[in-house]
Amino acid sequence: MSNHRVHATRTATALAAVALAAVALAAVVLVPAAHAADTPAALGSGELAAARSATQQPAVLDKLGHFFARKGVPPTQQLGISAADEARAAVAAAPRLTGDTVPVYTLSAAFVAGRAGTPVAEAGFTATAAVAADGQRASVWTAEQNGGWRVVNIASGSDETDYAARAAADGGTAFREPQIDAWYEVKGGRVLPLDEDARRSVGDRGTTVAAYQQLVHQRYGDKLPGSGYDASGKAGGFEAAADSAGSAGSMTAPVVGGAAVGLTALAGTAFGLRRRKVRVKHY
Repeated sequence: MSNHRVHATRTATALAAVALAAVALAAVVLVPAAHAADTPAALGSGELAAARSATQQPAVLDKLGHFFARKGVPPTQQLGISAADEARAAVAAAPRLTGDTVPVYTLSAAFVAGRAGTPVAEAGFTATAAVAADGQRASVWTAEQNGGWRVVNIASGSDETDYAARAAADGGTAFREPQIDAWYEVKGGRVLPLDEDARRSVGDRGTTVAAYQQLVHQRYGDKLPGSGYDASGKAGGFEAAADSAGSAGSMTAPVVGGAAVGLTALAGTAFGLRRRKVRVKHY
C-alpha cells in the first residue's frame, strides 16, 4: 500500500473517530436534558401527608357538603332553596374523600423560556377527590402557604386526580397547560394528549418534548415574568369564563412557581368554589 493511501486511510479513520465522538458527546448532552423534562420534581411524602391532613378538617368537609348541596353554584348566586333546606342537603350529601392526594403538575415558566434541563412541568398544588352520596364529584385543592398546607379551592369534577391516575397507569406523569386548559402526559421524551384540548394542541400522537417546548415558547415566550406583557400588569391573572353550566364567580390567582395556577386563597374558611370550566387567559 502506498504511503499516500496509508495516510488517506489513517485520516479517514481519524475523521470517523472524531465524528463518533461528536455523536457520543451529543448523546451525553441531550439524554439528560430529555430525561429531566420527563421527570417533574415530585412532592415528598411528608408534603402530601400534610396536604391530605388539610383536606380532612371539619370545616373543609362542611364546605364540601354545601358545595354538593348547591350543585357547585357559588354562595354569591341564588340557589332557590332556603338556608335550612341547604343545610339539610349538605348533611345528606355526606361528602367523603376518596383516593390519594396527588400533586398537580403545571407547565413550567422556566421550560417555556427554554432554560436548559428544566422539566416540562412543576408541582403547583395538590388535589384530593371527594364524592357525595348522590355521586357528585369534586376536587379539593391544597397549596403551601406561609409554611403550611391550606385548602384553596373546591372545583366540580375530578380532572386532576383522574388524569394523574391515567398517566401513572401508563408510566408517565400528567400535567396541565392552564392557558388552554389542556391535559397531557409526559413520558419517554414525548408529550402525549390526555384530553381534547391537548389533542388540538399536539395532535392525536403527541409530539416530542423539544417540539412542545418550541410550541409553548411561541405561545407564551413574550408573556413570561419580566416581559413587557408582565410589566403591563397582565401576566399572572386569568378570567373565569362561564361554561354551559354557568359561572362560578370571581377569583384571584396567586403565582406559584412563576406561573398562575388559578387558585383562590382562603381568608379564614372562605374557600374558593367553582365549576368547570375555568380558562386561564394570561400566563
